[in-house]
Amino acid sequence: MPPSPPRADVPEAVRVQILATEHWGLLATRSITYGAVFSRTSIFLTVVSAAVVALALVGQATDFGDRFYLFALLVLPVALFIGIVTFIRLIDAWLEDFWLVYGMNRLRHAYLELAPELEPYFITPHYDDEASILQVYGANQTLRFSRIVAGTPTLVGAINVVVVGVLAALIADTLGASDTIDVAVGIIAALAAAAGFGILATQTISAARRAHRPQFPR
Repeated sequence: MPPSPPRADVPEAVRVQILATEHWGLLATRSITYGAVFSRTSIFLTVVSAAVVALALVGQATDFGDRFYLFALLVLPVALFIGIVTFIRLIDAWLEDFWLVYGMNRLRHAYLELAPELEPYFITPHYDDEASILQVYGANQTLRFSRIVAGTPTLVGAINVVVVGVLAALIADTLGASDTIDVAVGIIAALAAAAGFGILATQTISAARRAHRPQFPR
């Protein structure tokens, strides 16, 4: 449904003020989203670091005996749970940021409807299609592989994969499996976890892209 034309009785200065207020609100929300990403990632990395240090100390104290395995089987699931929910939150935060950029692109479109002569001074797009939104991130209108690999969700997902592999190998060793089987179980579990995280992220992002309905496409 196309937007309604602006009312003639609303002064242009008031329109600009309304648009600017909404713009600042989106900027503040985007800042809060980035803060949540950094804090959640920091918490997860702190938990994983503390778990590794604790496992090393307990392993030395118990000579990696049965009590070490018991401790590891109690600590690693907690770290993994925090890692999984952090990964989910980071994907949601990325989509929230995409939505906020979508809103700001629409506002820039409104600014240029009021003052089209200012278009040469804008370095960010004023369209709300997917390519224009990605251009705000400097992604050359596409999701580059390097950007995906270097992203914070990928980092958290990679650590989770390692934790899953180690936990699976420990469980197999506790059940009396040989070293070869322990390694095989750990690798298989890690690969399965990597596939699971990839599918979760892909499906979530794909659903958001399908729901995207631009009103001012390029």
